[in-house]
Amino acid sequence: MKNIDKYRGCLIGGAAGDALGFPIEFMEEGEIFERYGSEGIQAYQLTGNLAEISDDTQMSMFTAAGLLQGTTRGMTRGIMASYPDYIKYAYHDWLLTQNARYPLPENETHYSWLVTVPELFSSRAPGNTCLDAIEAGCPGTIENPANRSKGSGGIMRVAPIGVYLDAVDGKYTYNAIQRIGAETAALTHGHELGYLPAAVLVHMVSELAHDPEATVEKAVYDAMTTLRETFPDKKSIAPLSKLVRKAVQLSKENLDDLDAIHQLGAGWVAEETLAIAIYCSLKYSTDFKKAVTAAVNHEGDSDSTGAVTGNIVGTFLGLSGIPSAFTDHLELKDIILILADDLYHDCQMTANGENYDPDWDHKYIRNDYMTWKRQNQ
Repeated sequence: MKNIDKYRGCLIGGAAGDALGFPIEFMEEGEIFERYGSEGIQAYQLTGNLAEISDDTQMSMFTAAGLLQGTTRGMTRGIMASYPDYIKYAYHDWLLTQNARYPLPENETHYSWLVTVPELFSSRAPGNTCLDAIEAGCPGTIENPANRSKGSGGIMRVAPIGVYLDAVDGKYTYNAIQRIGAETAALTHGHELGYLPAAVLVHMVSELAHDPEATVEKAVYDAMTTLRETFPDKKSIAPLSKLVRKAVQLSKENLDDLDAIHQLGAGWVAEETLAIAIYCSLKYSTDFKKAVTAAVNHEGDSDSTGAVTGNIVGTFLGLSGIPSAFTDHLELKDIILILADDLYHDCQMTANGENYDPDWDHKYIRNDYMTWKRQNQ
């Protein structure tokens, strides 16, 4: 069952958790609590009038654009490659925003309309593993890993896959959704624990977005059960399962959040990012602010743990469940909402020209949307 509020909640929630945690990502805990008080950072630290997003949200946006370009090609051309193939090309464009100036030269090959958004041309602490892998053309696959990295860069960008692909309507299975999530992470992160947590996250988000009976706890258990079916030969499922079980257990105990997070890790690697996000999402599934503030106030990868927690709780509660304090001032909120709505409405254009939509054409075929829009205002 599609609910646009959940699509919007997933992408805005992820961006909100990211923007909250971004200013403290490299701070030690003593510095965090000295600067922001005993509860840590509780509200956006604005730059100018904006709560800035990091590379986590930037890359999530390009993930969404890649998904939609793939579907659009299939709908309008009758043939398409795998979703990770289109996402790979979208990441090529994200790399341009990190290395080039806006506007791109007219002869510069690009694949996504997001390169026509000038605000995205800003380097926001991108991870070296992502940069190096994308520079090399995203050669990684599950079968032929590009490296042995299990950093959080593989999981922090894949939530749009989960909110877009629906197993409830029967078009996809959760096994297929998990594999697409894992393959997308494996483009840049080759360790099993670099891509298996991504598979868990996309399953959870998909279930929370499309199954009206889903709870966060049910989504965790269902995702871990399906993971063993999807990847029966992966030895890293055992330690990942152990860490997830610990996160679930800790969420039910009367512990200080920071003490619990210390038992799960710092979030610099994907399995710890997932575990911290599961802990915070389970403990505060009905309170977005408590979930994301718990997720970021530690001396680890605060923007990634905040982003993934925001993806999960934002999907569960929907945009209507996210306080306005986390939507006001959020950088690129309008562009993020365009992507969320496009994921919800999906491509309606067909190969025989039915349902022609000029906005969609300039987004996912011509890839010049914002330039075209400015020229025609």
